[in-house]
Amino acid sequence: MSVASSDAELLRRIATGDRNALGNLYREHSGWLMVRLQRRCGDPDLADQALQDTFVAVWKSAASWRGDGDVGAWLWGIGVRRLVDVLRKQKPRTDEDQNAQPAPSAEQMAMDRRLSGPLASAVASLDPDLREVFLLANLDQLTTREISILRGIPQGTVKTRLARARRTLKAELGSATQGDAA
Repeated sequence: MSVASSDAELLRRIATGDRNALGNLYREHSGWLMVRLQRRCGDPDLADQALQDTFVAVWKSAASWRGDGDVGAWLWGIGVRRLVDVLRKQKPRTDEDQNAQPAPSAEQMAMDRRLSGPLASAVASLDPDLREVFLLANLDQLTTREISILRGIPQGTVKTRLARARRTLKAELGSATQGDAA
């Protein structure tokens, strides 16, 4: 049995109230999920709380998984939203916290690799603040409000950065296309 089909089977069993299946799913996915959550917030305690909330949500909503996608992607969607919820309850970040720019992670580089060709080059050339917002919106599919909470910046700033990223990408990709045609 493949990992994907075994994960799907675990979710079906969780939906029927099988606690052992939840434990197995947790053992299978909690490691990578915790790493990604910590990378997003930088606080192991908050990431741990979001991880626990994620698996509580899985327990309650396993029956809602449609079965047509990757279980890991479904878990990440739940996890990142639980992280946003946890961060929403925290005190506002200071200007010093907001200005700190972590080094690119292996996860960020892997996400960047999901893009290909001229788009990957264009995204890589974006200012780090613009790139982060663009990837959160387009790869993690977070709303501007969720990005605002996750990164501790005003929602208007998120919208502005997202618009700037899209404008920059459009201009760069337009010139790349015109350069190919010449």
